[in-house]
Amino acid sequence: MARLLPPESAAIDVVAREVGIGTDTLERWREDARSRPARGRAWTAAGRLEAVVTTAAMNEADKSAWCRSHGVYPADLAKWRASATTALAAPEEMRASPQATRADRKRIKELERELLRKDRALAETAALLVLSKKVQAIFNKGEDE
Repeated sequence: MARLLPPESAAIDVVAREVGIGTDTLERWREDARSRPARGRAWTAAGRLEAVVTTAAMNEADKSAWCRSHGVYPADLAKWRASATTALAAPEEMRASPQATRADRKRIKELERELLRKDRALAETAALLVLSKKVQAIFNKGEDE
């Protein structure tokens, strides 16, 4: 639904094909969403990024006017900007250290060994259960005769 509203305003027929919902239904939903206050609408990630880029070069008065016309608080715009900046941080800052990578590999090997041990124990238990049922069936069969 958010794709049909500003700032994205995608074409109804395109969204209808992607989602598999009839265009009449989508038009009705869009009109219903437009009748609600703009502040209650959800913004898509693409819409938030577009809003940040659009308002980046504006002065405070223009930015406030843009926010009023699009139903966004300036504080929300600031949060979106901080979020985008964090997401675009240098990949080197996000990488794990060699020590952490080594520790992770060691932990993975330990978990794989433990999983293999538990798999074997489960298989053994299942085999014992099947055997006990067979033995019980054999001895109960003899009592019936």
